[in-house]
Amino acid sequence: MAIIVPSALKNQLHVHIVKKFNVGIIGYGWAAGAHIDAINNTGLGKVTSIYSSRLLDSDEVSATHGGRIKTYTNLKAMLKDPAIDIIDVTSYPYQHTDQVIAAAKAGKHVLVEKPLSLNMAEGVEVLRVCRDRGVKVGVGLHLRHHPGHIETRRLVAEGALGTVALAQSQIGQGERGNVHSVPRAGLRDWWTHPELVGGAFAMLTIGVHAIDDLQFLLGQQVVELTAITDGQTPERPLEDLATMCLRFDGGTIGTMCCGMRLPEFQNDVALYGSEGKVMLADGSWPRLQGELRVSSETVNTNVAYEPDYVYLVARNIEDFQRAIAEDRDPAASGKHGLKLVQLTEAMAESAKTGRTIKLEPLG
Repeated sequence: MAIIVPSALKNQLHVHIVKKFNVGIIGYGWAAGAHIDAINNTGLGKVTSIYSSRLLDSDEVSATHGGRIKTYTNLKAMLKDPAIDIIDVTSYPYQHTDQVIAAAKAGKHVLVEKPLSLNMAEGVEVLRVCRDRGVKVGVGLHLRHHPGHIETRRLVAEGALGTVALAQSQIGQGERGNVHSVPRAGLRDWWTHPELVGGAFAMLTIGVHAIDDLQFLLGQQVVELTAITDGQTPERPLEDLATMCLRFDGGTIGTMCCGMRLPEFQNDVALYGSEGKVMLADGSWPRLQGELRVSSETVNTNVAYEPDYVYLVARNIEDFQRAIAEDRDPAASGKHGLKLVQLTEAMAESAKTGRTIKLEPLG
C-alpha cells in the first residue's frame, strides 16, 4: 500500500502566476486563522487586511501571522481599499449574504466558507450580483481537492467502476455518554437559533461536505431526497442526526448520514458499480486523511494519506486564486454552494413533512 504525505503532494504544485493577490479576511475566529496561514503559504497571495467586529491590535495580529496586516472594525472602510483583490468570508453564516454582496459590489472576488447563504432566494441574489459585477465567487468545499477523491472522480468518469448503482457517505462525531450534542454557548450560541443557521445544524455543520462530495465523485446532481432526522419539530427545531435517501440525475441511488451524536463513527465513503467498487475509508471528513481502496476489473490499489488539517484548505484557496488568474470557474464554485443551500432546504422540508422532495438540477 502506498502512503502519500502532504509534502509529496505539495512538491507536485507549480506556481506560474506572477501576480500575488492581496486578500482581506472577514471574521477572525478559528476558520480565519486556518485560512490566513493557508493563503500565506500558497505563494499566490498574502493577507493584508482583516475585518472583525472585535477591536484587534494590528501589530499583534501581524506578529501572529507574519507580514503586515491592517485591521478594521468598519467593513465599508476595508472594502474601499483598492489594493485588495480577494475577500475571504469566514464570519457567521447569517452574515454571509450581506458581506459577499458588499464585497462583490466593491469589485472584489469572494471566497466564502459554507454556507453560501441561508436560503435559495439569497443565494440566487448573491450569484446574480457577482455575475453582474464580473467577480468570481468560490465556496469552502475542501473534499473537492482531496487527491483520493479526485482520483475516484477520474475512475468513475473513465468507467473503471462500470455503472455506479449505489453511493454512500457518512460523517459524524460525538462524545460517549451524550444523548444529544453538547449545547453551544457564549460566542457559539448562534448555532442554537434556527433562523441563524438556515433551520439545520448537523447538515449545515458537516453534512453538506458529505453530500457535495457524492455529487463531485459521481459528476451527478441530487434530484430527489427523503430525510429522517431527530429534529425539525416544534420541540426540537434543529437536528443532531440526519439520514437521507438520494436519487441522482445520472441514475445512481445514494444515502448520506451525518450526526453530532455519533462517537467513534466510521467516516467512510463508498461507491458500488457494475464493474467494481471504491472505498474512501475515513475519507468523508473535510481534511487530508484516510485511505483510497479500489477494487475493479481494471484497477486494484490502496493508497493512504498522512493526515494534514490545513492542506485541503490551502488547495481550495489556491484553486480559487488560479481560477481568477485563468478566468475560469473554481472547482468549488458559487453554483456548487447554491446547490447545497437547495439540498439543505429540501432536507428540512422533508424531515418536517415526511414527504419526498423533488429538485431541479442547477445549470
